[in-house]
Amino acid sequence: MTNKTVLIVEDEIKLARILEDYLTQALFLTHSIHDGNQVLDWLEHHHVDAIILDIMLPGKDGLQICREIRQFSQVPILMVTAKAEENDRLIGLELGVDDYICKPFSPREVVARVKTVLRRTNPVDDKSVSGFKIDQDKMQVAYNQQHVTLTTVEFHILQRLESEQGRIFSRDQLMNCIYSDNRIVSDRTIDSHIKKLRKKIQTLCDKEIIHSVYGVGYKFVWPT
Repeated sequence: MTNKTVLIVEDEIKLARILEDYLTQALFLTHSIHDGNQVLDWLEHHHVDAIILDIMLPGKDGLQICREIRQFSQVPILMVTAKAEENDRLIGLELGVDDYICKPFSPREVVARVKTVLRRTNPVDDKSVSGFKIDQDKMQVAYNQQHVTLTTVEFHILQRLESEQGRIFSRDQLMNCIYSDNRIVSDRTIDSHIKKLRKKIQTLCDKEIIHSVYGVGYKFVWPT
């Protein structure tokens, strides 16, 4: 459940920062957007695991944004509103909202709801593929009773790739996963981390599981 990315779409900057703080403490990665017109463009270039979406926003409102997101993604959406009218709830649910939160709310409750929605929409297994295991607490990867310790960056890269096996992640997507502070990082930096990660995994098993896709990025594939 940890190290998932949550997009917060909230025009009240102070409230967005409070949610960021609580989600970060719960080991989520976060990004905030305060204008409804910016959401779709941002999602075109970034991967997220859940969206906290306010209804009342400058630019596009939350319902319109939800309607457009559902045309290309089933990412979990938690709708936030100051309105408690039943009609708003029904419209949101019809559009595919996964949960509904009314203001005022407890930030701790929001974190708990995010975790619940992610468990429901993305059941978590033991992160094991044919004896290959990722240990979040120890920052290790193990195979056949042997293990190797990874750096924080290496661990986040492997965890992201393994979370959606077969999916190709661009270098930009991997950068956003491991560097949430928007620092400038070159493609060669990601390639260097991948190279070191591969060497560590090869000390455990003679299998190529991180594949390069020329001109695109990388993917995790466990050989059959």
